Amino acid sequence: MANEYYEFFCPVKMVAGFKALEHIPFELSSHDASRPLIITDRGVRGVGLVDIVLKALEAADMQATDIFDDVPPDSSMITVAAIAALYREKECDSILAIGGGSVIDTAKGVNILVSEGGDDLRAYSGTGVVKRPLNPFFVIPTTAGTGSETTNVSVIKDDKTGAKVPFVSPFLLPDAAILDPRMTLSLPPKITAATGMDALTHAVESFTGLAKNPISDAYAAAAMKKITTHLPEVLKNPSDAAGRLQLAEASTMAGIAFSNSMVGMVHSLGHSVGAKCHVPHGLCMSILMPHVLEFNLSESSENIGELLLHIAGSEVYAATPVAERPAKAIATIIALKEEMYALCELPRKLSETGSVKESDLEDIARMALDDGSMMLNPIDATFEQALAVLKKAF
Repeated sequence: MANEYYEFFCPVKMVAGFKALEHIPFELSSHDASRPLIITDRGVRGVGLVDIVLKALEAADMQATDIFDDVPPDSSMITVAAIAALYREKECDSILAIGGGSVIDTAKGVNILVSEGGDDLRAYSGTGVVKRPLNPFFVIPTTAGTGSETTNVSVIKDDKTGAKVPFVSPFLLPDAAILDPRMTLSLPPKITAATGMDALTHAVESFTGLAKNPISDAYAAAAMKKITTHLPEVLKNPSDAAGRLQLAEASTMAGIAFSNSMVGMVHSLGHSVGAKCHVPHGLCMSILMPHVLEFNLSESSENIGELLLHIAGSEVYAATPVAERPAKAIATIIALKEEMYALCELPRKLSETGSVKESDLEDIARMALDDGSMMLNPIDATFEQALAVLKKAF
């Protein structure tokens, strides 16, 4: 049944294509900015991706005021405060975030402090605390999976307590996201596969969840088609720049979809597996997705059946009887997982990760019940049900 009411919001400008980076100077100048601070991590800088951005700036007689390249895998408040201090010391007027989810979340936190003032990021935690536009902020994703460039959320670790603290406001969104295939060409196969499956999960859960709406459905459907078409091809030919661009666009589309329709049980279980066993997020999504879809069949069979059109194409969809479409859609996702394993040995089960023990599953199930993502899953799972799904995925 369609929702009686929904909202859709995405004010982020997209600059995408094979020469998208060369448009960064224009984006900066259009926001009256000329002294950007680049925020990135050592891995991204080490493979030369920051150099590509610097050359694009230099071509327009512009340069970065400074570069902070020590963002940790888990965003932390100490790191945010240190970068904010550097921003103020160097009298920067804007931020260029070059990286994946952790870098982008960190940059969002920095922008809060340098725009709102103060050194204690905790003061701005929660929903709607940031109430006004922040300083110019631009994101250049180096993975095609998180969709963080289109989300109004940042999650940053409190170093004192170890807790992951959420910050939610529409003003956290960047002014523009720059999607250029040069930024993902160096991604290793397993990370390419895992981040692609992460983006696919965003699209699938947006499309099948309780908060779905027609506009987010359109973004999710387009993302699913791009990912299922181009992810295997990019793994076979990693230098396929056109395919890389398709995956980057799909990640952003899926990010727009789930920012408006949210996610569900795949994410609640995946967040908990990641927290307990330190399994990469995208890998958790890939492993858990078909098992959660099977669990949700009793309440979401029609929506799951409609996935088949977008992940397998119109011919397969038309040739499959309506009653068989849900099972066929799940089987298609399982087949994609198997293809990922064949192409790059991406684990198919929790036990294959080498990080999850069967004895961990009960703790993971308990943690998942407290995860906010469970709220919009078609079925409000019990502990026993969550544990059963985890055991199937193990």
